[in-house]
Amino acid sequence: MDQPRRILHGTRLSGHTHRVMLFLHLLGLPYEFADSPAAVRDTPAFRRLNPLGQIPVLEDGELALVDSNAILVYLARRYAAGSNWLPEDPLQAARVQRWLSMAAGEIAYGPASARINARFYDTGVPPALSQRLAARVLGAMDGELAAHPWLAGLEPSIADVACHAYIAHAPEGGIALAPYPQVRAWIARVQALPGFVPMPDA
Repeated sequence: MDQPRRILHGTRLSGHTHRVMLFLHLLGLPYEFADSPAAVRDTPAFRRLNPLGQIPVLEDGELALVDSNAILVYLARRYAAGSNWLPEDPLQAARVQRWLSMAAGEIAYGPASARINARFYDTGVPPALSQRLAARVLGAMDGELAAHPWLAGLEPSIADVACHAYIAHAPEGGIALAPYPQVRAWIARVQALPGFVPMPDA
């Protein structure tokens, strides 16, 4: 059966874009990349894909999907159903969802905001708050990863995909990873997954 035409709209330095790009590679799904800087996101054509003008957007055939974590859920259910990427077991699924929420909450306002403030523009999140949130989430991750190798348990899941980029690139925002040995070991495990692709540094 023919594969649908798949287009990922985003920017290569966006951690939100990268989590979708990474999962497409991990699943071995071919796609085209459409670079979508701010000027592109303001166009009527892009706003038809996502009225909020946000990246990433994934076109999968006739579907246009928005929100990086929602896209991960869609890809896991459509192309990896029954796998551990998004477990069927209620408890395991809840553990994955918890980390998706962390990716959209503490990680977005902590390490991600610190990186954006340092490298790109003022997010409006006070740097001191970003640093506090980063310390909190990294401490929690380090503790949990001491008990199991992946965020949601014994196997990699979309929780790891959602959280990886902004944690791995936290030092770009002045957040040191040296105090968190379990987090650093987890980053190495993610990067050793078959099909892994890095987010560029610049």
